[in-house]
Amino acid sequence: MATPTAVHTVVDSPVGELTLVARDGVLAGLYLPEHRHRPALSTFGERDASPFGEVVAQLAEYFAGRRTEFDLPLSPGGTPFQRTVWDALREIPHGETVSYGELAARIGRPTASRAVGLANGRNPISIIVPCHRVVGSTGALTGYGGGIERKRALLGFERGEPVW
Repeated sequence: MATPTAVHTVVDSPVGELTLVARDGVLAGLYLPEHRHRPALSTFGERDASPFGEVVAQLAEYFAGRRTEFDLPLSPGGTPFQRTVWDALREIPHGETVSYGELAARIGRPTASRAVGLANGRNPISIIVPCHRVVGSTGALTGYGGGIERKRALLGFERGEPVW
């Protein structure tokens, strides 16, 4: 089986530069600056913006407040459990949050909140797969691969607060 061909581009956003990665033309990564689990740049392939037109358009609509859901093919990789968590993240409505325990219950693994948190932290497609919508059991903002301030800004933005 051939190794997927990776390409990447970098786009500006209100939360900083976003590095978009595609494998065989499908979005496989969206990394924020200082992303905690960001792979090495050498794994992103050549710089090529051509496969990202629709991604960039939908991100622009999101940041302009005109889009609350993304409709894009995704190829995040990961383990079966991680993909289950990432799929569940996409079901959290815009402007809402859930706790790690709630998310674990939603995927039928009510005692797996720690594993859900680890999978959430490894999400390679930030914003589009909205890991920023997961909070601690008390509602406190807990870890975010792109930094707590970005998480706070994204959640505030989704709730209609003027953050940028």
